[in-house]
Amino acid sequence: MARQKLGQHFLADAGWREQIARAIELSPHGMETSAPAATDNYCWIEVGAGHGEMTECLLRSGAPVFAVELDKLLIARLQRLAHKHPNLTVVPDDVLETDLRVIAAGRRIRIYGNLPYYITSPILHHFFQTADLIDVIHVVIQWEVALRLTATPGNKSYGYLSVATQFYSRPELLLKLPAGAFQPPPEVDSALVTLRLPGENVKLGLEDGEDYLEFVKLCFAQKRKMLANNLRALAEPAEVRQVLQQLALREDARAEQLAVTELAGVYRAISSTR
Repeated sequence: MARQKLGQHFLADAGWREQIARAIELSPHGMETSAPAATDNYCWIEVGAGHGEMTECLLRSGAPVFAVELDKLLIARLQRLAHKHPNLTVVPDDVLETDLRVIAAGRRIRIYGNLPYYITSPILHHFFQTADLIDVIHVVIQWEVALRLTATPGNKSYGYLSVATQFYSRPELLLKLPAGAFQPPPEVDSALVTLRLPGENVKLGLEDGEDYLEFVKLCFAQKRKMLANNLRALAEPAEVRQVLQQLALREDARAEQLAVTELAGVYRAISSTR
């Protein structure tokens, strides 16, 4: 039984589970497109493992699988599954409290998760804190949030979460899942999104990623306002307009019009004067 306060919607439809398995290259039906990596070099971390709907797909890889689950009733079921599969370890914890680096124990990380809609953003930010160890993140999330992760400048869905995601990863929307694929069905459609790491952060060579994202958050504080106004706490509007002009950007530019790299250029220019 799903517990509403935990945002549980279980992927009950076997057909959709198979489609997801194929999309993340774990189907037994010959859909894999890349050579398998040595399974002692990486591990899977599954977030919100539930009844184990997708856990067995992850176990097919032969790599260690760490199933993170908070619900005590579901933990008991997963532990029974672990008795049958020596490469499965159940981690009874809140994903926001888990240290992915400790779990991985020196291995590279691949993540799969059916994320509670109400805390998708905090979970993604938690993942990005270990971005240097993560190769790929596959998440089932609310459709509208998927559009935000993959949006480009000028799109109405483009905002802070788009920039943060694209700073750390290269997002791709793979599947749209109807509400009927889940039990109980959510009120909205969902999507499978793959985030391949790294993202623009490596190209930009920004060591202070968290400071940059705090800057971006300020840029989007009032989305429809010009950057020159949103950044008053850091620089005079005239100074911001001058920076934008030097970067060949419009002086009346808004954050929603600028790509990750362009925002980084503004960040560097303003930071250099502080």
